[in-house]
Amino acid sequence: MSNDWQDTVAYAQAFRRKLHARPELSWQEYETADAIRAELDDMHIPWRPCATTGTLAWINPDGSDPAVALRGDIDALPIHEQTGKDWQSTRDGCMHACGHDGHTATLLAAARWLKKHEASLPRKIVLLFQPAEEGGHGAREMIADGALDGVSEIYGWHNWPALQYGTFACPDDLVMCGNGTFDIHIHGRGGHASQPEACADPLLAASAIHLALQQIASRRLAPQKAAVISVASIHGGDAPTVIPQNVRMAGSIRVPDDDTRHQINQLISDIASHTAAAYGVSCEVEHKPRYSATINHPRQAANARAAWSELYGEKSLMHGHSMPIMASEDFSYYLKALPGAFALIGSDDGHGHDAPCHSPHYDFNDRLIEDVCRWFCRLTGMRTPP
Repeated sequence: MSNDWQDTVAYAQAFRRKLHARPELSWQEYETADAIRAELDDMHIPWRPCATTGTLAWINPDGSDPAVALRGDIDALPIHEQTGKDWQSTRDGCMHACGHDGHTATLLAAARWLKKHEASLPRKIVLLFQPAEEGGHGAREMIADGALDGVSEIYGWHNWPALQYGTFACPDDLVMCGNGTFDIHIHGRGGHASQPEACADPLLAASAIHLALQQIASRRLAPQKAAVISVASIHGGDAPTVIPQNVRMAGSIRVPDDDTRHQINQLISDIASHTAAAYGVSCEVEHKPRYSATINHPRQAANARAAWSELYGEKSLMHGHSMPIMASEDFSYYLKALPGAFALIGSDDGHGHDAPCHSPHYDFNDRLIEDVCRWFCRLTGMRTPP
């Protein structure tokens, strides 16, 4: 194996840990953007800001069009890290708990290797260092700022601790569900806990609504439909002897398509309002769409699987039996705009990389940087050392 390749991998792993120690939340990634742009400058790779804290860069910019794009996300989460690693976050309450630092470092590793061999590239490469994936619609804003201009196809990935290390999941269609949130505001008549007959109890109504909403997936949707409805919070009252006036419920949904989203949202509204009425209270329901489902294009998904299989063997491919993943991704914006594919790549190697994403104990598996860098290079037509 060449020293250049080993140096590239070591460089990216060190940069990943540097990013991990200084995470930044969505739309606040100014220091992260500066660090990425400084690395691109050192590599003599042209770039421009995109969507404020995002960065758009080009390798072989004079190559043939249309270009192929590779994406890495850069934002962190509002989580207090508890890994105890040497590179643990130095910013209390902010953590790279989803591996975006690893995604960014992998894209920089690919950039470094592709730039060294730029003359051999058959086509133009566009690199997207995207902000605000964690609910901030960063992909949408990157597209609005021209990130996909001249691009014919796009590829991305996410590390996945629930899969065995090196397992590659990239189906021809649905890979990750869409999501949304809902808020239910219940208005009752508060009073003394000793006189429930004189009150209209919004807490009791909230309990009934919560139970009723759980019947949507089990009784109102087909069993084959991939959907989740979760109530994640109920807030109301602050004294043990007072029935409150109001209660707020909030939760999220996971859906495979927009038709199912509309159906579930309508059922949530109907069930909440009718159940509230049955308990003598009223309610208002607010729905907030977040991301659409991430749906691969068959040709690009096949390209992605073929490239991974050539590198790591057919046995490393997972052929969709556990898909889709119910989590969501704003890579869906790119796949709505042009052909592309998104892969989930297993990181659990039995050495402490099984904590799920968004956990305070999560730790990105640095071994993936080399593997995915090879895959990125293969997708562009560039070979890497054996």
